[in-house]
Amino acid sequence: MLELLGLPPQASAHAAQIDDMIVMLHWLMLVLFVGWIIFFVYTLIRFRASVHPKADYQGVTSHTSSYLDVVVVVVEAVILLAFAIPAWAVRVNALPPEEGATVVHVIAKQFEWHVVYPGPDGRFGRRDASLITSTNAIGLDRSDPNGADDIHSLAYLNLPVDTPVIVYLTTMDVIHSFGITSMRVKQDAIPGMEIPVWWEPTMVGDYEINCSQLCGLGHYRMRGFVTIMTQADYQAFLAEEGAKLSAD
Repeated sequence: MLELLGLPPQASAHAAQIDDMIVMLHWLMLVLFVGWIIFFVYTLIRFRASVHPKADYQGVTSHTSSYLDVVVVVVEAVILLAFAIPAWAVRVNALPPEEGATVVHVIAKQFEWHVVYPGPDGRFGRRDASLITSTNAIGLDRSDPNGADDIHSLAYLNLPVDTPVIVYLTTMDVIHSFGITSMRVKQDAIPGMEIPVWWEPTMVGDYEINCSQLCGLGHYRMRGFVTIMTQADYQAFLAEEGAKLSAD
């Protein structure tokens, strides 16, 4: 069914809810589109010149169109109040507790996605623009005790399946937009702000991160990749990256 509608796989717990709204809106647009075509054809035939050689300046006195407008407004209000606002409230305002979630920082930078995981201490270290070098693109302060064990990766985001994910999104330059289509996740990264976005992956596999906001000449190549893995594989990934830090 998703393939027929042109929608990607539903890889997060809230994807079906988003798709339901998309389908409802498309049905509404289809009804309006067909309705307008029927109306235009009707008026072309009903008020053709051969039947009405002289203009009627009184026009149509029926209120049918007004009633139809009310119906459309009511349908849109139902979609907004019964579906869109509740979904927004949960997805934006009701963050899950961090204790039971995977928490990562995603930093956007022309034209890269940087991902930071907390180390075994569960705390993120300090970042400072004055520490940015060719080998430290986000200015991570390794002298900070909280940051000594932080794991930093470029363009790759690894996450465990069936566990809530909280991403704290920032940008180091212009506005970017963090989008994972299969997860039905999209959030702008705004300069000077740290914006949380959360979801729960439900399908193991590889997915793509897109920048959905034109951010410069290299916008087309600002891609990242998400790998959803089992909890055991995720812990193995953290252990392997932690071992690399210790070896360095």
